[in-house]
Amino acid sequence: MQITVNLWAVLVAAIVHMAVGFFWYGPLFGKTWKHLMGFTNESMKHMKLTPHQSIAMGFVTAFIMAYVLGYLGLLLGVFGVAGAWKLAFWMWLGFLVTNTASSYIWEGKPFKLFLLNASAQLVSLFLMALVLVTW
Repeated sequence: MQITVNLWAVLVAAIVHMAVGFFWYGPLFGKTWKHLMGFTNESMKHMKLTPHQSIAMGFVTAFIMAYVLGYLGLLLGVFGVAGAWKLAFWMWLGFLVTNTASSYIWEGKPFKLFLLNASAQLVSLFLMALVLVTW
């Protein structure tokens, strides 16, 4: 069985992921996120990566995630809004939440940061799945 993932849908889903991140960690919850991370405007100027490098690397990871999500959607025969929601929810719960929880469990990050990040991931994953399964 040959599965062909629509690369245009993957590209749009990756852009959607980046847009959610921009708004979530910018105008919506940027100040809260910075506070929970312990960042200041000054400390952010000394990050290892430049903003352009971070965006480029973030887009590569978003593209990979979108491709895999699209592949799984095709493999499982997912369609429609309800299917996108189920796919996103189970991928989020099984992989993203469990991975994100490690920063709370092992790194001593605040629980509010875990909630902020996990909810951003759910919104993003649902919108990505919606693009991929309805394209």
